[in-house]
Amino acid sequence: MRPEDYPAQEPLSDFARPYHEEVMRRADGLDGIEARYGDDPYQSVLLYPAAEPVGDVLVFIHGGGWTNGWKEWMSFMAPAMNARGVTFATVGYRLAPMHLFPSGYHDCLDAVAWIAGHAAHHGGDPARIFVGGHSAGGHYASLMAVRRDWQAERGLKADVIRGCLPISGVYDYGPQSGLTMRPRFLGPENSGNEGPASPLLQIDGAPPPFLIAYGDEDFPHLITQAQTMADALERAGGDVERLALPEASHLGASLAAGDPDGVWATTAPGWMRRH
Repeated sequence: MRPEDYPAQEPLSDFARPYHEEVMRRADGLDGIEARYGDDPYQSVLLYPAAEPVGDVLVFIHGGGWTNGWKEWMSFMAPAMNARGVTFATVGYRLAPMHLFPSGYHDCLDAVAWIAGHAAHHGGDPARIFVGGHSAGGHYASLMAVRRDWQAERGLKADVIRGCLPISGVYDYGPQSGLTMRPRFLGPENSGNEGPASPLLQIDGAPPPFLIAYGDEDFPHLITQAQTMADALERAGGDVERLALPEASHLGASLAAGDPDGVWATTAPGWMRRH
């Protein structure tokens, strides 16, 4: 699909529009396999099979402040992953303010369940599913990776997530989060969603391995959150690698992940292979 084919979402900010134009330019001409896991057009995935698959599947979730974005935003990452044998999938989900937490999060869970059931048809091993995402997508990926209360009801094994690769994610919504404003996807102040939505507070037992990346020129509070999350995962017995992307801002960190010769694209496939 094209962004204009979806139901309307909030207008892009001046901050996000250049990013939108750049990722769509980079993805121009790429053809993925589109499928729906729900009735809403946003409840859809794009699959990009590798020509010579190694079995690893990377499910990647777009950012956009939980109010903007399309799965097509992440398609530009597919060539770098496919070239290294990784089956790549990008996930759409319903957006705020029409759909508040946990709606979009549950969509991402359902998307992973759909991909787990279909990965083998596209060169992927359902036992080697990794999740990642940028910004809001990194938040959703991390939350599903550390929680243990969603897999059984979707017919999945508790360890269906082999590892997590968030980029510039958000891990905490509490008073120490450093956020300058309350994200609208959490709903009203009295919703009580801050804790359930915070991956930092939802680590349940030993977590899967994490490759936590961020731009070295990212928002300072997100760099701090990444380090705090990494420390918490390690205290819980997790295997954590931290990766600062050189000369990358918040949005630049996402763009850097699609650079086939960049540090993220050359690190992530090998990291997945080792885990």
